[in-house]
Amino acid sequence: ELPIQYADYAVWQRRHLAGEALDAQLRYWKGRLGGEFPPLNLPTDRPRPMSQSFRGATSFLPLPATLMMEIRALCQRRRDTLYMLLLTAFTSLLRRYTRLDDIIIGSPIANRTRVETEGLIGFFVNTLALRTDLSGDPSFSELLQRARAVALEAYGRQDIPFELLVERLKPE
Repeated sequence: ELPIQYADYAVWQRRHLAGEALDAQLRYWKGRLGGEFPPLNLPTDRPRPMSQSFRGATSFLPLPATLMMEIRALCQRRRDTLYMLLLTAFTSLLRRYTRLDDIIIGSPIANRTRVETEGLIGFFVNTLALRTDLSGDPSFSELLQRARAVALEAYGRQDIPFELLVERLKPE
């Protein structure tokens, strides 16, 4: 027997995201995502086609077990998660390719922050916009600290649905 159903969660979410709670989250996200969104123009090996095909592909790159052990040990020593380290590496790679000091990465999050929702079947996934400041030529360690701070701040404000955030912020 489940303590609540998905419909109960939906009602709770609507009530929770009203008034001051909603305003506080919107203020945070407006401050975090305010200003211009930097275009992420990645270099390509050929010109873009006139019309998009939306055909994609998947590539797998297995990492050696010894490297993964070292990465996990680094995360444990620093008290960072593997996700934070990989986010930092990806952000660093995007910076190298684009030369931008301001990178926004959209990342899915499970959005099951309450014990009561753990056993429920339903779509709780939300998207977080993680904006990292890469100015000042930070070291990887410093960049990891920045990514950690960005992620932890966003986790604390993950309740607002991404669609609502886009609707309210109206980015171009």
